[in-house]
Amino acid sequence: MPLVRRCGGRSGGGRVEEVGHVTGGSDQLGDRTVHRIGFGTMRLPQHGEAFAPDAVPRDRDQAIKVLRRAVDLGVNHIDTAAFYFSPLRCANELINRALAPYPDDLVIATKVGPGRDPSGDWLPHATPEQLRGQVEENLRRLGRDHLDVVNLRIVGTDSVADRFGALAELRDAGLIRHLGLSNVRPHHLAEAQAIAPVVCVQNMYGIGASREQEELLRLCGEQDIAFVPFYSIAGTGRTAGASGVDSSKVHTIARAHGVSTAQVRLAWTLHRGPHVLAIPGTGDLDHLAQNVAAGSLRLSGDELAVLDSHSLDAETTA
Repeated sequence: MPLVRRCGGRSGGGRVEEVGHVTGGSDQLGDRTVHRIGFGTMRLPQHGEAFAPDAVPRDRDQAIKVLRRAVDLGVNHIDTAAFYFSPLRCANELINRALAPYPDDLVIATKVGPGRDPSGDWLPHATPEQLRGQVEENLRRLGRDHLDVVNLRIVGTDSVADRFGALAELRDAGLIRHLGLSNVRPHHLAEAQAIAPVVCVQNMYGIGASREQEELLRLCGEQDIAFVPFYSIAGTGRTAGASGVDSSKVHTIARAHGVSTAQVRLAWTLHRGPHVLAIPGTGDLDHLAQNVAAGSLRLSGDELAVLDSHSLDAETTA
């Protein structure tokens, strides 16, 4: 029995087909092949907004079910971080509990740079010397002897050379397989590439993207670097999740296909290039099914043009 069924659309003939596993194609993440619909764990440890001090921990069994179901559906790219935790729940420990021993084709990408103390308060970003401790924390909680992908997450415009160089040394030591960047600008990418290969860039991106965000997506495509957008569904809702407020253009296209606006947002993102790897996150099994189904949603050229113009409109009115 198919997991999800969606109606055909009125405009352009696109549709979301019956889905039993991840669709939408695959691409390279370093030397690993992953499906273009992955899974982000930021929202998994709690209900409601991520990182909220009063967050209600998610039921452990429910979180484990979501992770296992994602893999059952063909998801083989999971995004996480040691600082993804709420009271009683930690994303890395949930991943370990749900999925170890890990499937051979599963790629787990994590982030370092930011940190939180045990009470959840944010710490200053890690120095080059502190990054090894963050890498080792990820290794311990995931129960692994090496990390598939480690993204250096940046705040601001300062040089990344010292910190990325420290991660490159850990890569040479065998603790890390591949390196990436998160929340960066084009000059960061050029600086890091001069030190060690960058296999992915993980930045905020979705309908309404700015010209600078579009430029980075283009640069990644030209350099055969995977582009991994976050907040593709949440947009300006960011850590709080989708606000439920979408433009009439997005709603019109969603109704035409019999899908949610979140699925339209995901599909539009995947249409931006074959090097785009989406990582929508959720703690809900139904939402997980819808996210997976979005991989097979085909938008027409006219619909893409409407959504592209929506991005330009959003920038000019910002």
